[in-house]
Amino acid sequence: MPHIHRSHFTWNLLRAAAAALALGLACNAASAMTLREMRALEKSDKKQGENYINYFLVGAMEGALEAHNQAVRNGAKPSICLNGRRLEPHMARSLFDTELKRNVGVYEADMSVQLVIANALTTVYAC
Repeated sequence: MPHIHRSHFTWNLLRAAAAALALGLACNAASAMTLREMRALEKSDKKQGENYINYFLVGAMEGALEAHNQAVRNGAKPSICLNGRRLEPHMARSLFDTELKRNVGVYEADMSVQLVIANALTTVYAC
């Protein structure tokens, strides 16, 4: 049986612990942003907060569309139909704000931004 140096074993243990920590952080980072967190982020940086949120909303919109398209490819019934209409990145914020205004009191602060965007797309681009 080969002799394992203690430092080699310790180094491998530390690497495994670091990998587990990184995986845990990545899983936490992948969780959905809530409406409360989004509002706090927007207020926390007076110069760039609005830009951060706008970029996030564009990503949420594109993610919702891609998730919908994947579900349709897997056999689900379409619920978002663009019907040749264009969906531009600059439209994400207005879709989001309109959905919140249309359904005042429905969305709670701990609900995800992605849910609001997905519902907005389903309402505005209904099949």
